[in-house]
Amino acid sequence: MTIQLRQIALVAAKLEPVLQDLEAVFGLARAYIDPGVATFGLENTLMPVGRNFFEVVAPVQENTAAGRYLDRRGGDGGYMVITQTPTLAELEAVRAQAADAGVRVAWESARRGWTLIQLHPGDLKTTFLDVEWDEHGDLSGPWPPAGGTGWEDKVRQDLVVDFTGVELQADDPDQAARLWSAVTGAPVGTAGGVPEVRLNNAVLKFVAPADGRGPGLSAVDLTVRDVSAILQRARARGLPASGQTVEVCGVRFHLNTA
Repeated sequence: MTIQLRQIALVAAKLEPVLQDLEAVFGLARAYIDPGVATFGLENTLMPVGRNFFEVVAPVQENTAAGRYLDRRGGDGGYMVITQTPTLAELEAVRAQAADAGVRVAWESARRGWTLIQLHPGDLKTTFLDVEWDEHGDLSGPWPPAGGTGWEDKVRQDLVVDFTGVELQADDPDQAARLWSAVTGAPVGTAGGVPEVRLNNAVLKFVAPADGRGPGLSAVDLTVRDVSAILQRARARGLPASGQTVEVCGVRFHLNTA
């Protein structure tokens, strides 16, 4: 089983301020707006992080799932772990493993050459897990949520090289790690006493809620070229920044030098 962390979705009450923060703090560029998210009462923008992506979504209608999520977690924050499998058979294996573990499919779509499933955050005890396959099967190439191709010239790595991990808060971190391992087929282990699941290119770390916001996607590990420059940029925008961590969109970004 090969599962690539290809995209991390953030959710915000207002889209534009968060996009401006990501541009200013991390030097990222806007690459794609997906008109399809309007179906869910949302607007969005994707920004490449190396060959992977940040997505920011924001509700533009009342009573959306994203809006309810913002209310439940008390404001802007992490929203989805979005992954890619190189084969359709591996996606279908995740579907079967999720069913065996009692995890429901919250939404799915099958189009010509592109299939995705989104697994229920309540059943997963943390946040959404989205698993996608497309006919190219290239884990660093075309990506349908970003329009397929055309985003490549928007890659900016002067400050941020890539993301390497995600922190997920759960009421029972050990149980949640075992559950995500069972669903993804990725190995579970511990590092420094923290349970984790290792995907192809990134580590999912499971921790107890420590910010008063309950279960959810709480932090991202970034490989960067200049920690001090990013800290300075965050402080200039009035964003929390200390040690090797900055906070944008209610998510803590832990900075590690390339």
